[in-house]
Amino acid sequence: MKLVMIFGDAAVGKMTVGQELMKMTNLRLFHNHMTIEMVIDVFGYYDANVVAKLREVMFESFAESQNEGLIFTYMWAFDQQSDWDYVNHVSEIFKKQGAELYYVELIAPLEIRLVRNATENRLKHKPSKRDLEASNQRVMHASTNYRIVSRDGEIPFENYIKIDNSYLSAKACAKMIAKRFNFEKESHDTV
Repeated sequence: MKLVMIFGDAAVGKMTVGQELMKMTNLRLFHNHMTIEMVIDVFGYYDANVVAKLREVMFESFAESQNEGLIFTYMWAFDQQSDWDYVNHVSEIFKKQGAELYYVELIAPLEIRLVRNATENRLKHKPSKRDLEASNQRVMHASTNYRIVSRDGEIPFENYIKIDNSYLSAKACAKMIAKRFNFEKESHDTV
């Protein structure tokens, strides 16, 4: 079992890179908006408590499953202790089941992320981002009010890579991750 946590600022490409990494491995993708969008659809508004409960059930059940691994995307504010605690909590759920843990940080400047904020793939999978004016404001607000890029040497995990994906395709970025951590797609077909 593997847990691959892809983190970075808003619209940096976490989900899209995760989609490409899923295509080239046996890992499954659980991007952070899967629960966010579901809660907004059902409740009519965002409820962080409900999102957290849903994710907890998913993590615990997945960690106990026979799946090869999970890719989870997250926007980690390094200046918020609660985010450090959350990353450690999610990691522990998988670690208790003997999982190997991998951490990928993606970085790109605001001007590139604002362009990515309006991509067809993003808007398809994240309906709450379709009001582009409001979504762009949230992207800028996060960058202004939180420290979403780690400092050199700040991430303590052994299996960690930081990638500036400003001018990389999602596929190229996923290939870098797969190569760095030696993720190979194994066939589970029987002969």
